Amino acid sequence: MTFRMPPEWAPHERTWMAWPGPNPTFATPAELDEARRAWAAVARAVRRFEPVTVVTGPGQEEGARALLGPEVETAVRPLDDAWMRDIGPTFVVDPDTRELAAVDWTFNGWGAQGWARWEHDRHIAKGVAGLAGVPVHGSPLVNEGGAIHVDGEGTVLLTETVQLGKERNPGWTREAVEAEIHARLGTGKAIWLPRGLAGDYGTYGTLGHVDIVAAFARPGVVVAHVQPDPSHPDHEITRETVRILRAATDAGGRPLEVVEIPAPTALTDAEGAWADFSYINHYLCNDGVVLCAFDDPRDDEAAAVFRDLFPGRTVTPVDARTIFAGGGGIHCITQQQPRI
Repeated sequence: MTFRMPPEWAPHERTWMAWPGPNPTFATPAELDEARRAWAAVARAVRRFEPVTVVTGPGQEEGARALLGPEVETAVRPLDDAWMRDIGPTFVVDPDTRELAAVDWTFNGWGAQGWARWEHDRHIAKGVAGLAGVPVHGSPLVNEGGAIHVDGEGTVLLTETVQLGKERNPGWTREAVEAEIHARLGTGKAIWLPRGLAGDYGTYGTLGHVDIVAAFARPGVVVAHVQPDPSHPDHEITRETVRILRAATDAGGRPLEVVEIPAPTALTDAEGAWADFSYINHYLCNDGVVLCAFDDPRDDEAAAVFRDLFPGRTVTPVDARTIFAGGGGIHCITQQQPRI
């Protein structure tokens, strides 16, 4: 059988999330409480459009349900962290039989980073697949869901510092990585970006995930994060990203149309480090777009662009600053299960 990862805009059966628990990412009780409220806001926003199941650590389900509300389902599994996009399965479909399966990438804490814990998280993909009742396809490639983005027609976006980084896959060649990615996702063309945003290499960074940099909006169309301010290190990084994307063709041979989404005006975060705030960490759910917001003057501008890109969907901005403080965004904490 040949399996293919559907694009995010294809219909979903449900969204999977993971509940924040005590760990180095949320170091104090106040930070943990703030994170839980932020995760709950995203879950409730997605639930307006499709079912949501939140996996919680043992003993945390009652507190989670109090914040999530009665319409969000919960399931209990041991957890280390709360980034379901990365620790959960990548769901794939056989286009002929319509069989659903789950890819279980090898997970090593975003490149075995010193702060990361993955004793339990490395098993969550299998756990979620079991809850969904689908078979698991294991992969030896160290990879995460936030490190890939597909158009559903054979093209995948990747970043060199993730799949080819020594922290994840030492000794793997570009050809070997592409062969494994294509075999698992049913893709045939990889577009490589050299790196992620500057802030993604700091504390709690992923070392270059693509889903904060660029994403397909539909086949042949990519939304790309751009930093207009030349004083910010992402200014040159994103200019290079756009140049590469504009020069690329997809699996069907089409030149890509690139829609540039300017970064929020804030150049630094609450701790004074360079901010990697990005609207390109949105989540497409059934009839909806849950969009990162930052209480920033560009929030409305970004929302307008997404409404133009997805005229049949309701765009719902959700404050993502707390999520970004932990190292990710709305896309990083959600994982879609395709509808069969």
